[in-house]
Order: sequence, then C-alpha cells, then structure tokens
Amino acid sequence: MKKHNFNAGPSILPQVAIENTAKAVLDLNGIGMSLLEISHRSKDFQAVIDEAVALFKELLAIPEGYQVLFLGGGASLQFCMVPFNLMNKKAAYLETGVWAKKALKEAKFFGEVNTVASSADKNFSYIPKGYTIPEDADYFHITTNNTIYGTEIHTDINCPIPLVADMSSDIMSRPVDVSKYALIYGGAQKNLGPAGVTFVIVREDVLGKFERPIPTMLDYRTHIKEGSMFNTPPVLPIFTIKETLKWIKSLGGLAELEKMNIAKGNLLYDAIDNSRMFVGTAEKESRSLMNICFVMKEQYKDKEDAFMEFAKGRGMIGIKGHRSVGGFRASTYNALPKESVEALIECMHDFEKQNA
Repeated sequence: MKKHNFNAGPSILPQVAIENTAKAVLDLNGIGMSLLEISHRSKDFQAVIDEAVALFKELLAIPEGYQVLFLGGGASLQFCMVPFNLMNKKAAYLETGVWAKKALKEAKFFGEVNTVASSADKNFSYIPKGYTIPEDADYFHITTNNTIYGTEIHTDINCPIPLVADMSSDIMSRPVDVSKYALIYGGAQKNLGPAGVTFVIVREDVLGKFERPIPTMLDYRTHIKEGSMFNTPPVLPIFTIKETLKWIKSLGGLAELEKMNIAKGNLLYDAIDNSRMFVGTAEKESRSLMNICFVMKEQYKDKEDAFMEFAKGRGMIGIKGHRSVGGFRASTYNALPKESVEALIECMHDFEKQNA
C-alpha cells in the first residue's frame, strides 16, 4: 500500500534527492569513497557546498551583499545567535506561535524585547495585523510559517528596520524578495533536507555594529570568513539540500513550485470548508500552505480517534495534530505530490459517508 507522508518534520523529501544521497553514501561521484568518510576540506566536498550555495542564491535571486551559511544547532540556536549578533539594546518580535515565543524568550537575555503584536488570545489561529513596528528597535523578528497552528505570512512585509525571519517551514515554497530582509534562517528538515543543518542568509552590513563580545562559534562573521567550515559542517544534510535544490530548479523554480503549493492547498481547504464533519482551525486569511490544520466539528468530536485509524489504514502518515491544538494536521510541503492530497480528501469523504 502506498504511504502518503504528511509528517510536519522531518518530512517528505523529493525521491530523487533521497536516491542520490543514498548513492553518495555508498560512493560519492565515483571516487570510491563514501560521502560520510571524505574530508570536508576535500575538493569533492567543497564542490558540494559551493553548488548548494550557488543554487540557494539562484533560486531565491539573492542580491549582492548577502552570504549563505550552513550551520549546526538547528533554528533553535538561531534564537540566541540573532540577538547576540544584531541586538544592541532593543528588538521587536511578532508572536505568532510556539517557535516565535521561544525566539522571543531567548532575545530577552540580550536586551529589551517589544512584543509588537500577538495572536495568543485565539490560540495563535491568525496572523496579527495593524501593528506598529518601533523604529528605535535594532531589528524586527517574524516567524513566517507556524507549523503547529497552520498560519502563514504569505508576503514579504515592508519594514523600516532590519527584518529577521525564521523561515524553517516555508523556505523555497514561494519566491521571496530577499532584499527586504536583513537575515533569514531555518532548520532544513521541512522543505530542504534531513535534520541536522540550519541555513542562514545574512546581509553582511548588519553585522559588527556594536562592541559586545561574541563567542567565536556564535559570531556569523566567523562562518562567513570560513565558508561555513570553521568546524566540520553537517556534510550529509548539505548534500541532500543540494539535491533538493536541483530538483526545485528542474521543476522551473519557485514561481512554479508556488503554483503547485497553492493548488494543493486550495484542494484540501475546499474539501474541509465543504465538509459536514471537518472544520479548519486557522483564520482563512492566515491559512498556511505548508501545514493545514483541521478538527472534527463539535458533534463529531468523539470520532477523531476512529478517523485516525481509518486514515492510517489508507496509508496516511503523520496527520495527527499537535497536542496543543488537537485534531489533524496535513503538512503539504514541496515534495508532497498532489496525489497524496487527493488521497487524503477521498479518505475524508469516505469516512464522512460512513459516519456523518
């Protein structure tokens, strides 16, 4: 039976990226050695990281003056690296979910933090609007997609101060105007590769603005100077990122991928909105194209476990909602085929016919 992988992360990857990574683990490019055992300073791996950086820059049309880094520690380490490098006295944060809250918490170790707006009042089911960004802050931090609650910022906002974005779960899902951001970061394990590597896109002129001493490993300038090789980088995830980016390019780039993601999202949201049994949890204007969250309507709440078992029997993997929201979550990342969305919708329809 075919499996349909809706896991929120680590998540589905392009099959070609998985296959090519598996081949490289056995023998990288016919050199007679595994990707796992060559020196990270060899010309063979330097070619891998150079191509990954070049593809990042090409697909996102990254302007001059920016650097692409591949680091360890996950996006969670960036929660402190960002303020360590960018905050002098004050920063502003948009609170839209668990990960935004965690980033905000870390920033408070480095100075004053202004929460410009929060959607906590409605369990983070919407993206706040109409807030004012304080122009005396050193930067404004946003989390563009909220995996747990299924909300997303779909446009690149205009910001009067340096804009920082955690794009862990929607990077490479649409074109991005990188010039509007001072720094973009994220864990790779949603749309890019396996867990274990973090990407950072940083505009060099925002660094080194004040005298705070920064530990060597936590200073972005260290990793820029050394080309992400100050210490041994996570070689296998970087290779898989390269292969995933090649796959994205082969599809026609981010504009084409965005069309595919919109089509998948519209299919599933339409099915939810027209269902007698299911209902979406995120405000319609804030709905994510990466993580589609829904629950049973009140009169059918007692059937949630039954639907989970029914869906599992149809090959649906990873659709259980986060414990803080409940219900169901279908993560429709780039590599998820439209056929999997259609299979989930058919599964929902069939369960509804039998139980509603």
